[in-house]
Amino acid sequence: MGEREGVGRWLPWISSPILLVLFLGVWQFAVSVVGVSEFILPAPLKVGESLVGMLDEPATWAHVRVTLFEVLLGFVIALLVGTALGAVLGRMVWLERAVQPAMVAFQVVPKVALVPIFVIWFGFGMTSKIVMAVILAFFPIMLNVLLGVRSVDRGHRDVMRGLGASRWATFRDLELPSTLPYIFAGAEVGIVFAVIGAIVGEFLGGSEGLGYLVVSSLNSLDAPTLFAVIVILAILGSLLYLAVTTAKRFIIPWHDSVAKQ
Repeated sequence: MGEREGVGRWLPWISSPILLVLFLGVWQFAVSVVGVSEFILPAPLKVGESLVGMLDEPATWAHVRVTLFEVLLGFVIALLVGTALGAVLGRMVWLERAVQPAMVAFQVVPKVALVPIFVIWFGFGMTSKIVMAVILAFFPIMLNVLLGVRSVDRGHRDVMRGLGASRWATFRDLELPSTLPYIFAGAEVGIVFAVIGAIVGEFLGGSEGLGYLVVSSLNSLDAPTLFAVIVILAILGSLLYLAVTTAKRFIIPWHDSVAKQ
C-alpha cells in the first residue's frame, strides 16, 4: 500500500514530461511531415523563439501584471461573496428556494454577452474585467459552499447543542471544518474561471493584458506570437491553480482529497 502511494505521488512528475514530449513530437510531425501550413500551426521552435523574445520585453511583463491583478482581485471577491452567500443559503433553505430561479436564469446567460454591458457601465479599464472574473468564479464557489453547509450532519449539530455549545463554537468546531473541503473544491474551479473571465473581458474591450496581446497578435496575423501568448496563459493559469491546491494541502491536510494524494 505504501509503495502504491509513493508511486502515485511521483507519477505526475514522470507522466507530465512524457506527455509534453509526445505533444511536441506530434505538433512537429504535423508541421514537418503532414505539411500543415505554419501560418495556421507554427513550428514549436518558432513559438519557443517568439516566447523567449516576449519574455525579454518589459511590456510583456506589464501585460502579465495587469491580467494577474484582474484575476486575483476577481477571485478574492468571488471567494468572499460566494462563501458568505453560500453559507447563508445553505442554512436558510426557504431563501435558497426563493432565489433559485433567478440564479439559474443568470447562470445560463452566456457571460460573453455581458461584456459589452460591463464596458458601457465600467469603461475599458480593469474594472470591467474584474467584474467578469468575479461573475464567472462566483457560482462554482457559492454552489460548493452551499453543498458543504448542507452536508453537515444534523445529528452532529444536535450533539453540539446538547453539550451546550454556542453558535460560534458549533461553527468553529463543526461547520467550518466540514465546509472547508467544499470551499477549496469551489476555489479550484473558481480560479480557473477567474482567468477565463479576465481574458474574455480583455478580448472584447481593453488595451492591456494578455487577452489584448492575443487579439493584437491575431490582428497582425502573427501566429508564433499568438501561440506564445497562449503558452504564457497556460503557465499563469497552472501556477494559480497550483497555489490554490498548495493552500488546500496546508489548511486541510487531514481531508481525504489531500491525504490520499
